[in-house]
Amino acid sequence: MDSHEVISKAVERTSFKEVAAQMGVSLSLAYKWSQPDELQGSGTANPLDRVRQLFEITRDPQLIQWLCHKANGVFVQNPVGGGPRGMELMPATQEIVQQFADLLTAISKSAADNRITADEAEHIRKVWDELKRFTEGFVRLCEKGDFAHLAEEIRTHQPRK
Repeated sequence: MDSHEVISKAVERTSFKEVAAQMGVSLSLAYKWSQPDELQGSGTANPLDRVRQLFEITRDPQLIQWLCHKANGVFVQNPVGGGPRGMELMPATQEIVQQFADLLTAISKSAADNRITADEAEHIRKVWDELKRFTEGFVRLCEKGDFAHLAEEIRTHQPRK
């Protein structure tokens, strides 16, 4: 789905008039956001395209993480492709099991004194996010039948802390 289509669908829950008023922009500008970008006719880049452009310039996933956080979610980045051919499925499966064990260890160690500090919660979050990221990449590569890229993902996986 293109960004202008996402905006059109989202505005169905309210109205362009409401969006324009709340965002302090003209009604015509809000309508333009629901049209294809300037290369295809509307003459203006919509907010989603601008955020995408900012991300492409900075390559900083914190931009996307912030948006996800504001939507009460988290950003789970998929693994990058590449790597040697011939990766067996079993090592990737074992890596997921090990990461899950690491998560349980982090939780157990943190909760041993019957409380969890902010630093411990941050560590648990990092371990959890890495497990989600790796597992999502695993599932996506399985859906494609692309086990070769799993080798690179395991090889480049950050050491557990």
